[in-house]
Amino acid sequence: MEMLPGSRRTIFVSACVWLLLSLLPSLSPASVVSATHGVFNVKCKYQERTLSALKAHDYRRQLSLLAGVDLPLGGSGRPDAVGLYYAKIGIGTPPKNYYLQVDTGTDIMWINCIQCKECPTRSSLGMDLTLYDIKESSSGQSVPCDQQFCKEVNGGLLSGCTTNITCPYLEIYGDGSSTAGDFVKDIVLYEQVSGDLKTDSANGSIIFGCGARQSGDLSSSNEEALDGILGFGKANSSMISQLASSGKVKKMFAHCLNGVNGGGIFAIGHVVQPKVKMTPLLPDQPHYSVNMTAVQIGQTFLSLSIDASAQGDGKGTIIDSGTTLAYLPEGIYEPLVSKGEITIKLTRPAPLL
Repeated sequence: MEMLPGSRRTIFVSACVWLLLSLLPSLSPASVVSATHGVFNVKCKYQERTLSALKAHDYRRQLSLLAGVDLPLGGSGRPDAVGLYYAKIGIGTPPKNYYLQVDTGTDIMWINCIQCKECPTRSSLGMDLTLYDIKESSSGQSVPCDQQFCKEVNGGLLSGCTTNITCPYLEIYGDGSSTAGDFVKDIVLYEQVSGDLKTDSANGSIIFGCGARQSGDLSSSNEEALDGILGFGKANSSMISQLASSGKVKKMFAHCLNGVNGGGIFAIGHVVQPKVKMTPLLPDQPHYSVNMTAVQIGQTFLSLSIDASAQGDGKGTIIDSGTTLAYLPEGIYEPLVSKGEITIKLTRPAPLL
């Protein structure tokens, strides 16, 4: 599905102040520290501030999300120079630190690997990049192509597969960038929050992509590079799904934002705070989608019908940590702007397309 010209309008710049929703859509800071399972400190990098730069980023992002609906991995996401959330996690035995983009639109986790010749080795974002080497981790192991995980990701047994052949992966994004390599399995370390607001180390074994070939903005030509992507999508291949299936965490996560400096805390697992407000996710959708019931900007409030907030084929509103702006269908955007221009003087930006 492609977006038609003028079918979706920009309504405001959210930059790095974005509430991530998944199975726990409304969360206070107290709720996050009450989580009984994993937590990551999340930082936000935001450099280009022009509207044209933000829209260019989101246009590529929209191509990735919409083009990925029918793919086995159910969507894609990538780091970009405009705005992203990233977290530091430990991988392997002994563990090494990696900086990965936290992305709710991606269904696998992947990191750059030692055999990659095109992978970035430095970044202007202020961190040291590390190439993963399975030989340096005593807990690392290859994933055979006949394993069930590989069959699910590829929609069946690969042609010519034998037990000594590893499981490959390939992600091609809307702007032509790509990452390819083989799946590996290793231990991921994260912090577990206890009831007295202290954290203890926890770990889980997950399967992720070992990137050997990168192109486009994922290659060494991108100055604002990271070590990879931390996929938190809905598919069974995502990190949150794998940890949940192994009994390590509940299949829930939440992001408590720091509104001043960006970033915040990214918690995974059960939240025990009793005042959490719940919003149901739409079933049978490739991304985290909800039915938006109202929009409020300043004192301007607009109630919405389910039909009005639905996307072209009824997918609702996608919650995506990799999109910098908020986009509304024409049927919502125009009434909201017309209703609120006198009181809040909204500026009408040009359409995305």
